Amino acid sequence: MNQEKIGKFIAKCRKDKKMTQSELAEKLGVTDKSVGNWENGRNMPDLSLFKPMCDELGITINELLSGERLKKEEYQEKFEENIINTIDYSTKKINLIRNNLGIVLLVLGILISFTAMTMFASESSWGSIYSVFGAIISLIGVSKLTKNFKYSKRLIICLAFFALYIIALFIIDYISVVSLRQLPRFCTIKTGNGYVYECDNPLYKVYRVNSNTPNEYVIIDTKNEYTIDTIPVVPFNRDKSGIDNIIKYKNKYVGNNSNDSNLINSLPLSEYGYVFAIDPDNLSLTIDYHITDWYIDENYYVEKSLLYNSVSIFALIDNVKTIKYNFSGKTYEVTRENVENYYPNYNEIVKDGINKEAFNKYLESKITDDEFVDTYFTKIFI
Repeated sequence: MNQEKIGKFIAKCRKDKKMTQSELAEKLGVTDKSVGNWENGRNMPDLSLFKPMCDELGITINELLSGERLKKEEYQEKFEENIINTIDYSTKKINLIRNNLGIVLLVLGILISFTAMTMFASESSWGSIYSVFGAIISLIGVSKLTKNFKYSKRLIICLAFFALYIIALFIIDYISVVSLRQLPRFCTIKTGNGYVYECDNPLYKVYRVNSNTPNEYVIIDTKNEYTIDTIPVVPFNRDKSGIDNIIKYKNKYVGNNSNDSNLINSLPLSEYGYVFAIDPDNLSLTIDYHITDWYIDENYYVEKSLLYNSVSIFALIDNVKTIKYNFSGKTYEVTRENVENYYPNYNEIVKDGINKEAFNKYLESKITDDEFVDTYFTKIFI
């Protein structure tokens, strides 16, 4: 079907009828721009307009599709040719519409999944539901795009697409878990004690500790090392204050303000605000916290934090001798000598610089034991 030839023929017949494009358009219920596009060969009139347009122009449909006036002896041959061309044109137009719809559904599904992954909180089931819904919408789009393929090939493409889409959702979810320290969207949530959520993903587990508190933290267990009973539970934010983070602030000398500030800011109690001062002559460190100690001392939080902070600072800053902690109305003081003499296994913690495994075993895991904290706090602190 020669669109350019048909367009010129429509223009000639219109002019023979002494009609303008606007007049023909008005009679057919379309815009004059549409008529202009037909006559320039940019596109074809809709099939539903063939009969009324031919009536207005005084031609047959067969002549319209041929793009010329036909003699009697040409009529049958052109008729058969035009039938084939019309079927081919209709098929291409249907395929074009279907492909466009397929692309729209494919993009729409991706947008639904992306929106669901960003708009809903990670612990909300709606995020995972809408993400999968978006995957199904995109799958329908791919199905329409592959409509002309053989059934077996089409089935393989659709299954492969859906599998890769779901894998991509899991990868994006895992990246969000690692980078944003949040629960995975695709998981089964189990509640442990009042402080721990366990989320079982097919590939890993995530534990959220101190849920809905300022000291909430997340542990990602890709090696299946923990259970809800063995997961490290500490009263502070382990992501911020754990040895894996604070070890980077190890320094030989007190007085490096940037390093000392970063270390103090990472340790428990910093969440309440503080200022600190260094006495380089006496190798001492004074930290003034902007809160009263008894106000936050639920479950020995102050004692646990000060014990943890002191062992951490002495282990990470080699030459500091004394630390003084000031609260509104109360002061606690600790010396390196007391920590070295009375804190159990301190030498194991600082062996070869600092031993992370020993740190977790002899400090982190002990800090939740109220009896241990009470016993050694009274021995160490002045």
